[in-house]
Amino acid sequence: MAKRINKCIELLEAGQPFYATHPTELSYEAGVKDSQTWADMLMMDFEHHPFDTVGLTNYMRGLRDGGPTPSGHLTPTVLCTLPSNAITPEEVRYNAWQARHVLSAGVHGILHTHTRTAESVKAFVQITRYPFQELERDVIGEGLRGAGGQKPANDIWGMSTAEYAKAADPWPLNPDGELILGLKIEDRYCLENVDEIVEVPGIAFAEWGPGDMGMSLGHPDAHDPPYPEEMNDARDKIAAALKRKNIGFYASWADDNMTLEQKVDYSIDVVGVKMMGATEEWAAYGRKKTGRTMPV
Repeated sequence: MAKRINKCIELLEAGQPFYATHPTELSYEAGVKDSQTWADMLMMDFEHHPFDTVGLTNYMRGLRDGGPTPSGHLTPTVLCTLPSNAITPEEVRYNAWQARHVLSAGVHGILHTHTRTAESVKAFVQITRYPFQELERDVIGEGLRGAGGQKPANDIWGMSTAEYAKAADPWPLNPDGELILGLKIEDRYCLENVDEIVEVPGIAFAEWGPGDMGMSLGHPDAHDPPYPEEMNDARDKIAAALKRKNIGFYASWADDNMTLEQKVDYSIDVVGVKMMGATEEWAAYGRKKTGRTMPV
């Protein structure tokens, strides 16, 4: 029996990488089918695709009704990117309705984009929290998530509304929290502020966004290796800052000159990745490599 609602937090606590994929359809039927996915995390890309919260809500119901997962969790971990950026704290707060809508659907986390300053990251954490939460309130500010959105989320999580409100708080800021918040530190402005950004409590993982980072540094298409040296430097700087604060690094390594096994080895052993977009074969090799005992 799973000890947590959020499978990916269990994996991070155990020092294990986790593996993500993107659903191809948001519907109840697709959710039932995907409840038995090989992936640890299902990622909804609302950054570049329609903000379909109706489809998301139906998909989450399907995941719940099709579960539990092979690992014993009610659903896989589900995370959404948002259509807005986190360039300024004002932008984050003005668009807080987007976070409220996806959280009310029952998802387990949010990945925010272009997180340029520590203050905008604080605002991001703030909009995901209920006002009664006190941990780190002096740093983050009082939570801005309002009452009334606990349903249908608490049904997806198998909790009462009161239990859900307590559990729906960012980990590791709250050791008992079940939300996982991530950052895209993905342009030269984010890069300049990375040491301050990683000091904000409530962030579980972050990525360096090579496509956007490359464009910010003047390269039209440098998403995959081999990278220009300034991009390697950017990745290393971000990875080092995350490692200092024990924040998971999200990245993949798509070098066509490597075998699948070499790509996984390089991602884990050299880049230090804790979260990867993956195929089923990629995940199977990675789990075997790290001696993971948790069922898929």
